[in-house]
Amino acid sequence: MMLSMRFSLAARAIARAASACALCLLFASPAAVAGSSGLTLHDATRLAVARAPMLDARNAGVSAAREEAARAGALPDPMLMLGIDNLPVTGPDAFEFGPDEMTMKRVGVRQEVPARAKREAQRTLAARKVDEARALSAATELEVQRATGQAWVDVWAAQQELDALRALREQAVSAAELTKARLGGGTETAGDALATASAVLEVDNRIEAARATRESAQATLARWLGDDIADLSTDAPDFGFLRIPEARLLASIDRLGPLLPATAQVRAAEASIELARAEKKSDWSVGASYGQRERGRSDMLMVEIGFGLPLFTRNRQDRGVAAREADHQAAVATREDLRREAIARIRSELARWQGFKRQVALHEDSLLPLARDRSAAALAAYEAGGAVQSWLDAQRAELEVHLSHAERLGELGRAWVALAYLIPTEARP
Repeated sequence: MMLSMRFSLAARAIARAASACALCLLFASPAAVAGSSGLTLHDATRLAVARAPMLDARNAGVSAAREEAARAGALPDPMLMLGIDNLPVTGPDAFEFGPDEMTMKRVGVRQEVPARAKREAQRTLAARKVDEARALSAATELEVQRATGQAWVDVWAAQQELDALRALREQAVSAAELTKARLGGGTETAGDALATASAVLEVDNRIEAARATRESAQATLARWLGDDIADLSTDAPDFGFLRIPEARLLASIDRLGPLLPATAQVRAAEASIELARAEKKSDWSVGASYGQRERGRSDMLMVEIGFGLPLFTRNRQDRGVAAREADHQAAVATREDLRREAIARIRSELARWQGFKRQVALHEDSLLPLARDRSAAALAAYEAGGAVQSWLDAQRAELEVHLSHAERLGELGRAWVALAYLIPTEARP
């Protein structure tokens, strides 16, 4: 009889260990579970880019900049001129068209022609404005992908925590049922029964907290994907390996999302300087008019050419050039500040990623197996007639380890996402 009981206890312990091992593999590894279905991180970021209203606004800005570039450097519209020349306003012939032979009705047209250098500078500046709009759109797309990825990881980590807690609850329920049965048989105290029931309630409380965290994360994810969020896939990226190596990130600083608009603004500022310098070039105009006179007098034709005279450049054009050069210096300084911030951010995120990677590995290799084995051994001892307090302590310790591991998994995923979406897709390996 004793041998049969020992065999039964051993069999149950082995089954629990196998179940816990399967749970650990599901919970601890960020890698994919083969054949899993649902919304992957890649799918989420792709859908967010397709649905983000802000990207629609950025694309509209690009279209507007292109339209402006198409008309940049074009000649101004010609001017139609209507007038009366040499009309008497005093004397007996005042406001009469016929008496004075110099009076005539005039109609003409004039065309302003800006300097070629000025028009070329306008075209260049408009092209830089298009580049700036495109850079802002690319930076916004990266920000949308990064925010969506962070939200996806939050939901995924909360789900992993829920799965682990539900498995631990099954163990706690089994212990509580055993205690209740022993209490009925008079071999257990009411205090022990209350303690195991409290252990179940504690796990339930943690489950509710994890469910609330998941729902909050789902609400954030819905901000990017809309309300029709499908179930998340367990097929998470391997957060232990970076999509873009550290050396490539640091070598591609100027192509990072935050720096794309700043670099485009520097180039636009350079084009603005050239346009300001072109203001020193003389514009010219050409005009022609036809004058009609009364009483058979000959009609008149007038042709004129005008030239701009930028004579006072010191207080006009030169000040404009100085202002645009100051704008350029400000743009360069802003870009340099953003470069330093980007470098610091990359190094900080790399340090966070490496730290959480080590912590996750420590949990998977040591802390989780030890906590699992301790809990299984304590439960087996309790089923064999030992004290329930040892299992309660081991179960609470295992619960804390699982919660800590879930938190570290989420932090590792968020650090990975922060580094994965820094460079536009076309610039990635």
